[in-house]
Amino acid sequence: MHQIVKVVGVGGSSRAGSSAEQALRVVLDAAQRRGASVQLIGGPELAMPLYDPRNGASTPQARQLLSAIAGADGLVLASPAYHGGISGLVKNALDYVEELNKDIRPYFSERPVGCVAVADGWQGAVSTLAALRDVTHALRGWPTSLGAAINTSAARFSPAGVCEDTRVQGQLEEIAAQVVEFARMRVAAAAASR
Repeated sequence: MHQIVKVVGVGGSSRAGSSAEQALRVVLDAAQRRGASVQLIGGPELAMPLYDPRNGASTPQARQLLSAIAGADGLVLASPAYHGGISGLVKNALDYVEELNKDIRPYFSERPVGCVAVADGWQGAVSTLAALRDVTHALRGWPTSLGAAINTSAARFSPAGVCEDTRVQGQLEEIAAQVVEFARMRVAAAAASR
């Protein structure tokens, strides 16, 4: 019997159904098929005021984001490339994670984090993936060994929510497998140490 773990996906863009959100949904769907409980916090839900540590999590969206992350066993981050880096929308959401600095598991501590970057070209996708992995390290998370840099000029998503490039679809499913399996191992280890 597998341990049920909670995987939270954060990302997308302000445009509903963006390529980054579609990629994130593929990962979360694959995690759910592996028995995880999943939650998506997509672009529109990330439309929050610029993070200001003096104000903290002053909006319902910020509180929802932080509650979901604090309760997660694993995370998946997905960002479109904006001028070679993480979009402002996603970066601002990640800045809010500073509010978890005194949590029992500060920031992303003790959690695997799958990273997905989407761009209309390889340069932006690769540099954004590297930035997501760097931020994950800075927030004490464990990036999965596989991340995905998706070039949307070559890989498209079908209306059914599947990537038409089977290689990319496989990468996204493998990210889900790594997040779920590592989260299960971590939850089991924590339970055994009690």
